Amino acid sequence: MFSFINFLCNKSSCTRKIFKADLQFIKKLKPKSMSKTHFYEVDVQWKEGRIGNLSSPVLNNTIECATPPEFANGVPGIWSPEHLYAASINSCYMATFLAIAENFKVEIENFNCKTIIKLELADGKFLITEAELLPIVKLKNTEVDKEKAIKVLEKSKANCLVTNSLKTNITLTPIIE
Repeated sequence: MFSFINFLCNKSSCTRKIFKADLQFIKKLKPKSMSKTHFYEVDVQWKEGRIGNLSSPVLNNTIECATPPEFANGVPGIWSPEHLYAASINSCYMATFLAIAENFKVEIENFNCKTIIKLELADGKFLITEAELLPIVKLKNTEVDKEKAIKVLEKSKANCLVTNSLKTNITLTPIIE
């Protein structure tokens, strides 16, 4: 993918510019023909105090983010890095689960998942040491698909690219209905 991107650098920073022809080529790629390496860009722009806006050049919406209220000058009611960390785990697990369930031909009526992370002081620094995934899966046909669904839940945990990239201990506590 680096062949599509030009890097513009000066003494203080580097930025990338993707050209229109490159974007047209990228859009033509079919998901199964994509390379095994992908790049995702997220930018943050400071607004005020401890608040900023997250954006990406390929997404339409921005996300307001801030230091959580548990820290000095934190702001309540705004997405924090810690919430976004849990959201990354949760959304990746959902996407992985749905893809694997489709491959296993497990018919899902509903999927809901809560992720709870634990931030603690360890070895003199704050770390997110644990994340618990609490998926609730409602099957269209529980009698037929329950055993397969259990396998799919475990395979999803093992194959979630976000959790595979973290040193956080991940536990899975599913409910199948």
